[in-house]
Parts: sequence; C-alpha cells; structure tokens
Amino acid sequence: MTLFGDGLDQAVQKAFTRPIPKSAPAQMRYLVKQLKGTKPVAQMLRISQRTVERYVKDQIKKPRPDLAARLEAEVKKRWQPQIRAKAKQRAATTDGIVIDTRARIGYTAPIGTTDDARLRHLTVALPPQYAARLFDAQQQGATDQRLQEIAAEGLKEVYFQDGGRRAGSLEEVRFTDIEHIEFDL
Repeated sequence: MTLFGDGLDQAVQKAFTRPIPKSAPAQMRYLVKQLKGTKPVAQMLRISQRTVERYVKDQIKKPRPDLAARLEAEVKKRWQPQIRAKAKQRAATTDGIVIDTRARIGYTAPIGTTDDARLRHLTVALPPQYAARLFDAQQQGATDQRLQEIAAEGLKEVYFQDGGRRAGSLEEVRFTDIEHIEFDL
C-alpha cells in the first residue's frame, strides 16, 4: 500500500460528479468498454476471460471479496478522466493542496536549536507548485518515499519557514512514522 499515492488518488476522487457503477456486472462492463475487450480485463484482474464474459452477461453477480476490491480499484482508476484531469490542473495552478497528517516531524537546524523530531498533527495548505510536483511525480511513477520528500519540502517552506519569514537556517525536514495522512483539493 502506498500511503501518499493512494492519498492523492482519494483526493482527486472527491471531485467525481457521479458515483462509480455499483454492481460487479456494471463495473465489469465499464472496464470491458474502457479496455476494448474481455481479454485485457481478464489479464488485468487475473481471472479467466470466460469469467469476465459471464459477469458482462449478468450470469455472475457477486464476486469474491478480493476480486471485488480489485474490480472497484480498477474502475476508480479510470472513472471520469476529464474530471480527474481538471481537478489536478486546478490544484496545480490555482488552488493548491491541503495535507492533513499525524506523523513524527523533525528538522535539521543549526546547533543550539531544538530540532528533535516529535509527533505533530498538522493541517497545512500547500501552494499550487507543490500540488503540481506531487501529481507530476505520481504520474511518472515516483516511489512513496519521493512523494514524502516533496510533501516534506512543502511543509518546510509553508509551516516551518512561513514563506521565508522565519527559520531561514532550516536545512531539512524529516517526515517519518506516519500514523495518518490525507490530502484534499
């Protein structure tokens, strides 16, 4: 499970204007239409092509829990691509992104200052350039560690340095032991 990648996806999904199809057969039909055939859907979901065809024809209605979860995840990944793109674009150009986290956050600072990492609960609005960097990195397949580094840079600038008004000698923010993280556009 990727905390940051999933969190970004969930934030974008809040922008959906219509819910995803509810029933498994409807979800399967949507995927078959998107991927243009039953064979690619079967390979993606790791089931037989015949099983996909039976869902499409409403011969099977209730999938196993693991298949139901994979099916829903794949539909959510592809649902309303224009709405998803507009939400990302808006966050990256005008609105920015809000990060709500409870994690151990510390920083590297000059000797003589308190730089011990401690558990903090922060809700911080990051400017659009950080939203753009997060979405771009996610699009290019960045690791959760890289997404975490980008978020830490944003927290350093916005929360700790207050846009350059304080803590100018701060070098690096460490963001570890994440208990909770949520993004909102």
